Amino acid sequence: MSRDMIMDIVRLVLYVACLVGFAAFNAAYLSLLERKLPSWMQLRRGPTEVGPWGLLQPVADGLKLLSKQILIPQGADVLLFRLAPVMVAVPGILCLVTIPFSETIAARNFNLGLLMIFSFGAINVFAVMLGGWASNNKYSSIAAARVVAQNIAYEIPLLLVVISLVMSMHTFNLHTIVDQQAGGFWHWNILALKVSPMMPIAFLIYFTCMLAETNRAPFDMVEAESELVAGAFTEYSGMGFGLFFIAEYVNIIVGSCVGTILFLGGWDSPFGFLPGLHWFLLKMYALSFAVIWVRWSFPRTQFYGLLNLSWKILIPLALVNLVLTAIMLKLF
Repeated sequence: MSRDMIMDIVRLVLYVACLVGFAAFNAAYLSLLERKLPSWMQLRRGPTEVGPWGLLQPVADGLKLLSKQILIPQGADVLLFRLAPVMVAVPGILCLVTIPFSETIAARNFNLGLLMIFSFGAINVFAVMLGGWASNNKYSSIAAARVVAQNIAYEIPLLLVVISLVMSMHTFNLHTIVDQQAGGFWHWNILALKVSPMMPIAFLIYFTCMLAETNRAPFDMVEAESELVAGAFTEYSGMGFGLFFIAEYVNIIVGSCVGTILFLGGWDSPFGFLPGLHWFLLKMYALSFAVIWVRWSFPRTQFYGLLNLSWKILIPLALVNLVLTAIMLKLF
C-alpha cells in the first residue's frame, strides 16, 4: 500500500471522527435550543439548573440515557429491534461525509454526492419502519405504516424539485453546484428566475418536504404522542431511544446543509466578508432555526391533511416547476 493511499485513509478516518463529534454536538445543543427557544417565545425559563444557564443539560440527558437499561418487549423481533436504532443513526453520519462545508473542507468530494445523500436518506425511513414493526406494539405498528405513507407522499415532490435543479446545474456534484452559484446573492438558485420563475416556490416545497422527511412538526405523525403514545419509539428505552433522538437532529442538519447547497449558494458570501465556512454555517443554522420555529408555531396536522398537502398541492407544483425548468433550458 502506497504512502499516499495510507495518508488518504488516515485523512478520511479523521474526517469521519470529526463529523461524528460535529453530529453529536449539534444533536445535543439543537435539543437544548428546542427547549430554550419556545421558553423564550412563551415567557418561560426552560432548563436552568444543570450548568450555567442550563448549558450542560444535554450532557445530563445523555448520561441519563446511557445509564438506563435497554428492555426488549415480549414478542418483539430481537434482531430488528436492536438493529433499527443503529440503521437510523448511521446514514445521517454517512451523508455528512459528502457535504462540502467550504471550498476545502469536505471528507470526500463525490461526483454523485447528491444521489448518495438521498440513497442513504431512504435507509433512515426504512429503519424507523422496521423499529416500529419489530416492537410488537400496536401503536408502533400504526406509526410504521404511517411513516411509509408519509415518505412515499413527500419523497416525490422533493425529488422532482431536486431533478429540476440537477437539470439546470448539469451535475450531481455538490461542490460544483455551489461553484455555479458563486458571485453573490442574485446568483443563488433560490432567486434563479431565469432557470425557472418558480424557484422561490421550489425552495418552499423543499423545506416543507424536509420537515416531513425528518418527521418534524407539524408532520410528526411517526411520533404523535397525543394519538400513538410515542409512535414507532414507544418500546425503546435507554440509548435505543437515544439513537432515534440523535438521528432526528442529525437529519435536520443534513437537510439544512443540502438546502444551503442547492438553494442558498453554499459557502458563497453575499457581502464579501467572513470566510466561506462561516457563511455556510450561518445559512445552515438559519434553516435549522426555522425548523424549530415551525414546530412551536403550528399545530400537528391530521394524517389525511398531511397526505392531501403532498398529493394535491406539492406534487402538482413540483411538476409544473419541472416542466417550466425544461422549457426555460430549451429556450435560453
